[in-house]
Amino acid sequence: MTMRKTRSLLGVLAGTIAAVALAGCSQGAPAGGTSASAAPATTASTGTIGSAAPAATRSAPPEFANGEVTIALVRQLSSGDYFEQWLAGAQAEAKSLNVKLDVSSGDGNNDKQALNLEQAVNQKADAIIVDHGFADTIQPAIKKAAAAGIPLVAFDVDPGTPEAVVIGQDDHQIAAKALDVLKADTGGAGEVIYVYVAGFAPLDRRNETWEQFKKDNPGIKQVAQIGVVNNSTASAVADQAKAALQANPNVKAIFAPYDEFAKGAVLAIKELGLKDKVKVYGADISTADIGVMAEEGSPWVATVATDPSNVGRVAVRAAALLVAKEQVDKALNVPPALITRQTLLDGGIANVEQLVAAIPALTTPDVARVPWAPAS
Repeated sequence: MTMRKTRSLLGVLAGTIAAVALAGCSQGAPAGGTSASAAPATTASTGTIGSAAPAATRSAPPEFANGEVTIALVRQLSSGDYFEQWLAGAQAEAKSLNVKLDVSSGDGNNDKQALNLEQAVNQKADAIIVDHGFADTIQPAIKKAAAAGIPLVAFDVDPGTPEAVVIGQDDHQIAAKALDVLKADTGGAGEVIYVYVAGFAPLDRRNETWEQFKKDNPGIKQVAQIGVVNNSTASAVADQAKAALQANPNVKAIFAPYDEFAKGAVLAIKELGLKDKVKVYGADISTADIGVMAEEGSPWVATVATDPSNVGRVAVRAAALLVAKEQVDKALNVPPALITRQTLLDGGIANVEQLVAAIPALTTPDVARVPWAPAS
């Protein structure tokens, strides 16, 4: 989280992909045992997702060749495996493009993030990437950046302006694919605990799917809603989940569509000795998440995610293209994939690098492809 307040895959797994800060998860207004299934091909502004990207087709613009481009990356959150991997991808892409990436984080403080964005505008960054955020506090500064003619890229946040390029990972599909597995495993009936915090754009979109899922599957009964987002989300959710599980001893599943939520749910289930009774269905992926899912007896049986590192790369490429005045679609979609615990075990997958190697479509070099750079 896709976030994570505002939002993550496998030839055993390659044939089983389906469409992560929390999305990873962001703040803002909502946008209007099984194996993985294949995700449909998707096209983006510069090509088809998952296809082999060509090498560089022309020389870099002088400002890139000379290392004169600065892109400000203004983040709402930085702690958590998802966000660390997202940043690592962005930094790697910036280095590849000979771009200076000026990174700031609000550390969960929306006002601090807004001030960081104001500073990036005042310093006249060549482009700005806004990674998650709360719409009410971030949009005024985004509009200032747009008015100043600074190219803008937004991930998992509603920028409030048509001038920004928006990167998404289809949060409705993330939730739907996880819930398909939950339905199959429960037979469409049973008590479920739901983990949700309103105000994060990815979580709000995933919540829309959950609400519709309950209407379509009346045998699924939500008996408790828990959730908190802070710098220790997993441990806080674990405490809440323990209380909810003790109050509702017939629960079959926890739907926790953000990986920090899911890790907290797993901690609670393990501490209460309920691993054989209660299963977890989540979202997002990281190497640490894979470790949790693959450990012996883990109740976390399915997650749906993009590769956060790849999304970070896409964001930097989009910003670079805008600086170079190249055409970029206003909406770029990075499709997520379903990952089950069984798929990880069958493939011997222990980290995200192995996951991406098993599912090349998780790397999307043709989404915002930079024509003067070789494929990432």
